[in-house]
Amino acid sequence: MEFPILKTMWSILIMKKAEGRIVRSLSGFYDVQTSQGVVTCRGRGALRRTGESPLTGDLVEISLEHGKGMVEKILPRKNRFIRPAVANVDALVVFAANVNPVTEPFLIDRVAAIAGDQEVSVVLCINKCDLDPALDLRRIYEHAGFPVICASAETGEGVEELRELIRGKLVAFTGNTGVGKSSMLNRLCPELKLATGEVSEKLGRGRHTTRHVELFRLEEDTYVADTPGFSSFDTEQMDVILKENLQYAFPDMAPYLGQCQFHDCSHRAEPGCAVRQAVEDGELEQSRYDSYLRLYEKSSEIKLWELK
Repeated sequence: MEFPILKTMWSILIMKKAEGRIVRSLSGFYDVQTSQGVVTCRGRGALRRTGESPLTGDLVEISLEHGKGMVEKILPRKNRFIRPAVANVDALVVFAANVNPVTEPFLIDRVAAIAGDQEVSVVLCINKCDLDPALDLRRIYEHAGFPVICASAETGEGVEELRELIRGKLVAFTGNTGVGKSSMLNRLCPELKLATGEVSEKLGRGRHTTRHVELFRLEEDTYVADTPGFSSFDTEQMDVILKENLQYAFPDMAPYLGQCQFHDCSHRAEPGCAVRQAVEDGELEQSRYDSYLRLYEKSSEIKLWELK
């Protein structure tokens, strides 16, 4: 004979609850760092029904029942990104290079705009400067107001400068495949010994070595999420920004907003546009403005009902 009430009470007694942060997400399993150690969990079915997927960086409530961990609840996020799939970051470190592979500025601008839309700061780390100093790339983004680090995971150039910029923060390393994110993490923390890949000379792009998002602790209060690289084709999978909000995602455009002849200026072809005038005067970078126009076209294709 079963005693349902006693069975329920017994389940409660053997169930442990805790809070923690997801440090690794892979194939529906989540490693959650708690005060008692790391617990590997699955997501409770109720999360799937609400359409919420746990992300690396999420603060969560978990339960441990019969030795199995379950993510019960995702705690409020301060931000979340689709690509890279990470949450609650203090800054994005966008990696780029001007050689093997060459980073298209639009890739940088797309990621920077997504971060800007969520008021997340961006640091540009130009890697492989021992092979090519990328002077034009550095000039563009310093002029646009971004912190820029010229670095080399091979020689160690810029490593300590990067370490100081990310100290005390939870940051995500992102950028196109083969640009050296994992190599730089190995420089920052040699004991990690992360796998790194070589870049194809024929194709000019790297092979994916990071296939999931994982959070690494560099110091007591410094965490870095290493994320899979992407190509220009992958930008279609990134977060979307409403066209009305896009201008605010470009911080270098901020001084000129509100100065146009028309209050609803889209900064494309309207007369008396302060933004276009700033581009003509060299106060705004042409490549940044070109990226704005490309993103505006993409944003114009968004249907509000698709976002619900």
